Amino acid sequence: MQQLTDINRYERQIALPQIGEQGQQKIQAASVLVVGAGGLGCPALLYLAAAGVGHIGIADDDTVALSNLNRQTLFTPADVGKPKAQTAAQKLQAFNPNLQYTVYNHRLTNQNALQILPLFDVVIDGSDNLPTRYLLSDACRLLKKPLVYGAVYRFEGQVAVFNLPDANGGNSISYRNLFPRPPDAQNAPDCAVSGILGILPGITGTMQAAEALKIIAGLGTPLAGKLLTFNLLEQLWFTAEIPIQPILQTNAPLTPEAFMHFDYPFFCRQTAHNLLALEITPNLFKLLLQKPNILFIDVRNETELPKVTTFTHRNIPLSDLPHALPPPDAQTTLVFFCQTGTRSLLAAQIAAETWPQNRVYSLKNGIQGSPQLF
Repeated sequence: MQQLTDINRYERQIALPQIGEQGQQKIQAASVLVVGAGGLGCPALLYLAAAGVGHIGIADDDTVALSNLNRQTLFTPADVGKPKAQTAAQKLQAFNPNLQYTVYNHRLTNQNALQILPLFDVVIDGSDNLPTRYLLSDACRLLKKPLVYGAVYRFEGQVAVFNLPDANGGNSISYRNLFPRPPDAQNAPDCAVSGILGILPGITGTMQAAEALKIIAGLGTPLAGKLLTFNLLEQLWFTAEIPIQPILQTNAPLTPEAFMHFDYPFFCRQTAHNLLALEITPNLFKLLLQKPNILFIDVRNETELPKVTTFTHRNIPLSDLPHALPPPDAQTTLVFFCQTGTRSLLAAQIAAETWPQNRVYSLKNGIQGSPQLF
């Protein structure tokens, strides 16, 4: 077993009976690649270094901008214009010099991902674009590498763990099980347009680092097969099981050779004319309440409030779809809703994949965005 270094630095962590010296040795011997040194990557990197992860990789081809500083807290105004990955490594080196840092000042692509990812035990997705997210997911699935996912939008964050090895020698589900198809360009979140509370990626990235440490040291129960979603405005936190869906070869590369030739930018653009599920406004939702052949489905857990009593609907938690819903008649329109609109959109995508003959909608922003309907 590798000898502990700088033991006084980690004494509070070692004092935890779930970690101890043996757990700290595992952390020191581990390697984690963080893809994206931005809002998610900065806090994840800082806390990985604070915990003593022995080898930290940083991949980012961007440079620091003044608009980054409200959420990318490794950087200062003096860093504007400098490469993010290299600058982050320098800051971390000063913070904890006893670790190894590997810098990739370029974007991960089909051509380099299968060479870089095998050098690390765990991968953290701190990227901010859909092609990289799908590429990372596919590469980690092919390599059987655990991938810690994080995403943010305005006041809402998400965290999950994909491709985690299980006791049967397999791996947990992947990002493509959560999002089989990317949204079209009009519906893809863009923080530059919609805005974001700077604290949100700090919390989300820190939680990603925590999941990575749990995987490395064998702590607790990682978020494998589960999606943790939280909203800072209302302090709502909930975890949902991610339904297992088959990954189709037409949508995803299933071999290293196919991965090398898969066009991720095109894949993430082509759905603009093939959107499976649509978000609807409260006004359209209200109109549909007066129409026949409409099945309204609440995908929240049964214990969540407020209880909906103003119109007829079914309660089917997201984790039970699509199995708990009998195949609807082709003339039936399915309308999903939840607290914030996140789970219902995922449910609508699942339903649209399962029953392509039906019209499928999700209430945008959910109950929270249209309390007058509920």
